[in-house]
Amino acid sequence: MTATGSDFTKALEIGRPPNVTKLFPNSKALLVSGKVIDRAMSAKGHALALAANGRNQFVIRGVLMAAQRANAAVIIEIAKSEGGRSSYCAVNYWNMARQVDALCNELGITVPVAIHADHYGIKNDKDLADAKVEVPTMFEAGITSIAIDASHLPDDKNLLANLAINPCIPKWAGLETEVGEIKGKEGLSTVPEALFLIQGLNAHDIFPDWIALNNGTTHGIEASDTGIQVQLTADIHKALEKYRISGAQHGTSGNSSERLREIAAKTATTKANVATALQMISWGLEVNDYGNAQLDADGNFIKVKGEGVTEEMWAEMVAYADSKGWKKGDYKSLNLPFENKLLAQPLAVRERMARRVEDFVYKMITEVFNSQNTAPLAIEAILKAGSYDPGPKASRIEDPAEWTENKIVERAGGLTGNKGPAGNFDD
Repeated sequence: MTATGSDFTKALEIGRPPNVTKLFPNSKALLVSGKVIDRAMSAKGHALALAANGRNQFVIRGVLMAAQRANAAVIIEIAKSEGGRSSYCAVNYWNMARQVDALCNELGITVPVAIHADHYGIKNDKDLADAKVEVPTMFEAGITSIAIDASHLPDDKNLLANLAINPCIPKWAGLETEVGEIKGKEGLSTVPEALFLIQGLNAHDIFPDWIALNNGTTHGIEASDTGIQVQLTADIHKALEKYRISGAQHGTSGNSSERLREIAAKTATTKANVATALQMISWGLEVNDYGNAQLDADGNFIKVKGEGVTEEMWAEMVAYADSKGWKKGDYKSLNLPFENKLLAQPLAVRERMARRVEDFVYKMITEVFNSQNTAPLAIEAILKAGSYDPGPKASRIEDPAEWTENKIVERAGGLTGNKGPAGNFDD
């Protein structure tokens, strides 16, 4: 299945949001709202859009090449911890769209791509005040989709934070919300908590495209015997069915391909984040089916000779991490100090870094996520809407009078659930 040239041309004309057309008036890159990507996955059915955390330029390049090869709509994203004002990556909320647009034009990419601000964390009143200034600047820089993550807060404050920041988000933009902080098997999300959040938003005419849950997974390189709890996810999605919201699966690294296929087949999930695995693959480390970098007998990462960065560069990266006393989970912080050094490697090395990502991602798209050939479906959604904005999937069915601030606080008092251990869980 492929879109015709005339369909692509028309989609390029009407399908790019206003911030994108303003920034890139002469571009041939089809940067679209996250809504468009969700609609494409739903149209195919049992398909997950690969949402790649572009921690370095090689990841972004490789993902775009894989998406083009698979004819798949795709999402490039960065989280606040990775690319916010205090971050560990050179790619950030304010330059990611520019990098993606430039690479799409360089590589002749014709599949639709959303630019997603993942895990925009709001943990306190100061974060909320900062967000009201910062979020508009991100859309000015080309973001087309955002995940508001106030899941660290109690249920009432999570909902109220989502309500407070929503006026700063364009109506056409893809919107993700979250219930339950991602912390593995502790503090799992519940049906009542998810209903509370989505019903409260619905009452205020806010209709998210995705909801992310704590469904048993973790972020980073940690492997877990529990992993994603498919039945819990399916139960929550079923309870939310009339609100027409899709699922977003976080923390796919560390979960087997089989479990991810189950998420696609048995739940309403249409977005799956892949972060740590792609970083490790670009560097040339040995990675298993779970997306976890493998360790040798001495507990060190295994560098595949002739793959990824040069052996000399990898030795320098390891020495730098050792000098900082970093553990294996801290290696992500190598992205910022080494981005320019990696870009200064010979062309053949840079190409093999991106190609390794491409091959891994192509396999994920075609053999696990079932999102191959979704690019024409995304273009079809644009043409059907006649606009960059396909509009909301849901309509208001909750009574606003029952969801005032006082009633939200009162309702939240009736929710019970184990939030899990306190701590700074990485997003």
